[in-house]
Amino acid sequence: CAEIAQGRHRIIPAKSPLLSVWADDFLATVREPSTKKRYSSSVKHLKAFFQKARLAEITPRDIELFKKQRLGKGIRTATVNRDLAVCRRMLKLATQQRIIGENPFAGGEFLEERKERRLPHILTWKEQDRLLAVAPPRVRMLIVLGSETGMRTQEMLQLRWTDVDLEKEAIHVKKSKTFSGIRVVPISGFLKAELLRWRDLLGPDFSEWVFPQFSNTRHRLQGGRRSWKSALKKAGIPYFRQYDLRHCFASRLSAAGASPITVAQMLGHNTTGIVQTYAKVLDDTRRDAIVKLEQFRKSHEVENPETPRPEILQ
Repeated sequence: CAEIAQGRHRIIPAKSPLLSVWADDFLATVREPSTKKRYSSSVKHLKAFFQKARLAEITPRDIELFKKQRLGKGIRTATVNRDLAVCRRMLKLATQQRIIGENPFAGGEFLEERKERRLPHILTWKEQDRLLAVAPPRVRMLIVLGSETGMRTQEMLQLRWTDVDLEKEAIHVKKSKTFSGIRVVPISGFLKAELLRWRDLLGPDFSEWVFPQFSNTRHRLQGGRRSWKSALKKAGIPYFRQYDLRHCFASRLSAAGASPITVAQMLGHNTTGIVQTYAKVLDDTRRDAIVKLEQFRKSHEVENPETPRPEILQ
């Protein structure tokens, strides 16, 4: 009674909200558009399964039944795990706000997905040569940027020219999937040449975005999958996700002699403690890693043919 009087004890409501209602409130707290879009897909499936269930009524068994239903429809384990992760986060938020007394996620509910995980395609040097030779300028720029920096696709598409410092040879990633993804990525000589080519092709006043929509330059590129798929086909390379360029970068960087911690830092997988403790050392190491990558490429005598300047943007 004393705790209640002093406001230190919060009473859990006798009637918790419907999951469908709470899900909408939860989505309203997600600020990142791409994350909200991803969560919305999972919320749709959670609403369909739990329909009229209230938060306090959801049990570990219900979660197991949800998994079985999704798997029974042939949904991949990775997709089901994403749905479960959203459900867990929703229920955790409800627990923190004392909407429910206990989160039914007790641990161990996620599925083993490594066996089904699609192996990334590591682009070989020869494949990259063929791909760059046939790719439209915009796709070419994305290929070079992805394979030279390991940036996530959305990180690349969200780049503004003000984020690219060609003088200091660095890219400032200001928007990322995680806090550790906010980082400074060194620019190699090869990438710098491509960025200069791309900027000259667009023109200095064409758009603030590095990858704009050509139909409306005020907006950044949203898609581009069709052009990516077409370029791979022309180069005679089996289809793989553009995201795999991130794996390609990490593999090449490791082969060039960069340490695991440097690779993790470059990819934006570092922890806050590591960044604060080794910030200066890692900045120097990152630059050294890019130099090693440049030397590694030259050792393979890769020829990067000049792309003729097209008369119109593709």
